[in-house]
Amino acid sequence: MSEADGDWPDLAGRMDGRIHVLPVRVYYEDTDFSGLVYHANYLKFCERGRSDFLRKLGIFHRVLHERAQEDRASFVVRRMMCAFLKPAMIDDIVEVETAIADVRGARLNLIQTVKRRGEALFEATVEAALIDGTGRPKRFAGDIKTVLCEYITGTQ
Repeated sequence: MSEADGDWPDLAGRMDGRIHVLPVRVYYEDTDFSGLVYHANYLKFCERGRSDFLRKLGIFHRVLHERAQEDRASFVVRRMMCAFLKPAMIDDIVEVETAIADVRGARLNLIQTVKRRGEALFEATVEAALIDGTGRPKRFAGDIKTVLCEYITGTQ
């Protein structure tokens, strides 16, 4: 946990075994004219889930980015496949579940599911990559790879 979390350690969600769970309340701004969550906002919910999962593992985007130029790194989404199953609505509390399926070289494959009361509303398979300051793939350093590998669920 970083100092920025202060007195709110639960803001980054919780770990349920090897799966990260982030609760998200659906606000008016998340919906479209029909009152349902706008499709692109599921991607935002999943981004928060991925970021907070890494945060829970002690991997901080800001720390990676603020390193010296030769050691600088950032996570980027390389590929994402999505399935919109059922709609979420204003005032719903959904949970974004994030699990690591595989870690290879500079790639991190994740499975993300947005659920409401245990029912899947949205599913995504995500391939993220670590890149250096010039945008080239950067293999995971030993300490980061070790932590990520501890959380592989093997589901894909």
